[in-house]
Amino acid sequence: MNGINLANEKKRDAEVSYGKAVKGPSVKKILEDGQVHSNVKMLKATLDLSEEALIKKFGDLKTLGQAIIDSDPEIDMETTGKKISHTHKLYLNKDNQIAYRVNMVQVVRNPDGTEKERHDLSKQTSNITGENLVQWSGKKVPKAVAIRKFVFIRAYQIKHVSGLTFDFLYDMAKELHESKSLMMVGSGPKGLNPIIMTSGGTPYRAFLEGRIDGDKYCLLLHLTNIELKGI
Repeated sequence: MNGINLANEKKRDAEVSYGKAVKGPSVKKILEDGQVHSNVKMLKATLDLSEEALIKKFGDLKTLGQAIIDSDPEIDMETTGKKISHTHKLYLNKDNQIAYRVNMVQVVRNPDGTEKERHDLSKQTSNITGENLVQWSGKKVPKAVAIRKFVFIRAYQIKHVSGLTFDFLYDMAKELHESKSLMMVGSGPKGLNPIIMTSGGTPYRAFLEGRIDGDKYCLLLHLTNIELKGI
């Protein structure tokens, strides 16, 4: 569970959870037999069957080409075409071994493609948990204005973890729902500074949106780093 320390307008805070706000498609694709169309990830090949690994094994492309004609060494009947459900991104070193310590660098290039400079990529730490607070700034932006002023990159749903935090978040959602506005939230003493969701992540300006339906609520955290300005 991803946690976030959220404070309301009265500076009262609680640790709640957040997750991606996933919205399903409004249009479904149906196959001829009536089944619902869905995308599936398939395994093409494992690392030991990659082009580089096979060339290293057989010596050169000519020998590899003949081996492919004779015995299909690029195909593993046990794994090729296997369905994949969950994947994780890994960084490898030059020997195709897992790199456990990766130093990210930013390379700046000239218009002709030559390297101008390079420096370590900023590794800012997350500021939404622990002693850090994401709190209301007191600045409300009408929804009709916000949608024309900011480009929202991501949205997360804020969720309660107990009965007390349910009431805490419901009251937030109710106020924002009735005012038809977004509340700017952030780090720092006044909630005006950007928030960083994960270590090494991008700083974002954040806005809370609330919706209620009877005794149900939906509280969304919208992130943006692009502001639209008139010419």
